[in-house]
Amino acid sequence: MKRSLTRRSLLIRSAAVVAGAQAAGVIRLWGADGESKPGVQMYMVIAEFKKDPAGTLAKLAAIGYGYVEAFAMAIANIGEFKRMVGDAGLGCPSGHFAFGFVPTERLLDDASALGVRYAVSSVMPPEQPKIDDLKNGNLGAIMEMLNHLTADDFKRMAAKANEIGESARKHGLVFAYHNHNVEFRKLEGGTTGYEILLKETDPSLVKLEVDAGWMAAGGADPAALIAANAERVKLMHFKDFSTVTPPINELGPEAGSHIVDLGAGVAPLKAAYEAARKVGTEYFIVDHDPPFHGKTAMEAAKVDYAYVAVLMGG
Repeated sequence: MKRSLTRRSLLIRSAAVVAGAQAAGVIRLWGADGESKPGVQMYMVIAEFKKDPAGTLAKLAAIGYGYVEAFAMAIANIGEFKRMVGDAGLGCPSGHFAFGFVPTERLLDDASALGVRYAVSSVMPPEQPKIDDLKNGNLGAIMEMLNHLTADDFKRMAAKANEIGESARKHGLVFAYHNHNVEFRKLEGGTTGYEILLKETDPSLVKLEVDAGWMAAGGADPAALIAANAERVKLMHFKDFSTVTPPINELGPEAGSHIVDLGAGVAPLKAAYEAARKVGTEYFIVDHDPPFHGKTAMEAAKVDYAYVAVLMGG
């Protein structure tokens, strides 16, 4: 499996074995002073984290990040992760979870134990993948499904998102949908999957984590979409691409090969940030998938932080 599929691969492989860690009570980490700073998606430094969990979190704090967004599929012990995050002086307002791969209630229990405010879908299939595909690591079949979603698939995804949102509310959480690029492929009639999701989900139950880079790569205008959905956009991801023309509407090596350091590409991140700030978006998160083109993940995290810090400070 090529590196540009690593994130989806890790999600799908993890989904077969994820178990909800049960913890008493809910400790909120999202009220930290660091929320005025940018955050970082833990997937970016997942290899470093596996080798040195506490040290990696401390290094992220030293760079200047105020909080992390958990990649929950890679957390072996929620209690220990929370302790290390707190020791590093970081917050953890949100996390990505394997919705659609693992039972919803188990994931929401994990989110509550983790102490996040926002439980976010990382990749959400329209229906539960076949258990044999999960157990046997048949990623090809799952990727094929994600790259060829139909209008009916998106309608099923919207219905599922509403269900998750209702359950999340009962847990005292907020569900948010994270986009990639596949949602912006033109479907029959000229509509897109994202338009279907927006139309058929309840705005009070399904909020949005806008990945501005993936949106741009898919052919959409992130600033315009943010402005048009002001009440729903609660989190924003920064990701940059060396090209967004023509649109890239499939996940895979082609898309991954164009991901670059923030500010080195052509995604309209400044306009997206300004639109998000204007509508009151709460969290701004660096989400840089590998490869890092001659840098270590931590070196890339420094470069990306510097770019976002200028935007947020300016």
